[in-house]
Amino acid sequence: MANKVEICGVNTSKLPVLSNEKMRELFKAMHEGDTSAREQLISGNLRLVLSVIQRFTNRGEYVDDLFQVGCIGLIKAIDNFNLDQNVKFSTYAVPMIIGEIRRYLRDNNSIRVSRSLRDIAYKALQVRDALINKNSREPSINEIAEELKIPREEIIFALDAIQEPISLFEPIYHDGGDPIYVMDQIGDEKHVDSNWLEGIAVREALSKLNEREKTILTLRFFEGKTQMEVAEEIGISQAQVSRLEKAALNHIRKHVQF
Repeated sequence: MANKVEICGVNTSKLPVLSNEKMRELFKAMHEGDTSAREQLISGNLRLVLSVIQRFTNRGEYVDDLFQVGCIGLIKAIDNFNLDQNVKFSTYAVPMIIGEIRRYLRDNNSIRVSRSLRDIAYKALQVRDALINKNSREPSINEIAEELKIPREEIIFALDAIQEPISLFEPIYHDGGDPIYVMDQIGDEKHVDSNWLEGIAVREALSKLNEREKTILTLRFFEGKTQMEVAEEIGISQAQVSRLEKAALNHIRKHVQF
């Protein structure tokens, strides 16, 4: 009993293993209406679920929950498997088990994605699985879009939206020394020293402008108004706004030099 591990009350060390020949017999019996054959197929492939959930054990989810969700994927695979297809059951079932677990993780993610986006993404994943089974190859986004009659861009956006977030502290390389994390590969262009110094220089230059020039630059570049709108607001001509704006910018350029 040294290898005994219980998940959802199941002693994994005693799970049965079915031969390919036995699997075919059970599938034939199940398709003829034998419900006990279906139960045997489920219990005889629980080890497959266990092997799949190993790759998801670092997500902070309870193993029991992942196992139950994986079993749902297994049952769907058993109910939809076609013996006429020249493919091993495990080859067919593993993507369905993985897909079910990923859907569970996405739905329980703290980052909320709209229902309509999730629906499009899940439909795209279902079509993808169907096309893989039909053509024995990975379909393109265009093929999925054509099947669903949905624009390609919407499918890309939906699939991107349900991607699982990665922790900044997820290790991506480890050679026995200090690991390299995701955050080590991310650049922060907003807070580099040159940007900080430039911001100081711009504020210094702005302080040297007169009130009218400050007002014009604020309305133009911080509030996004046109020169005509600025002219109407402060009561001068558009030509004067253009001249004052140009003079103010030239004044700032003289003080901001790197």
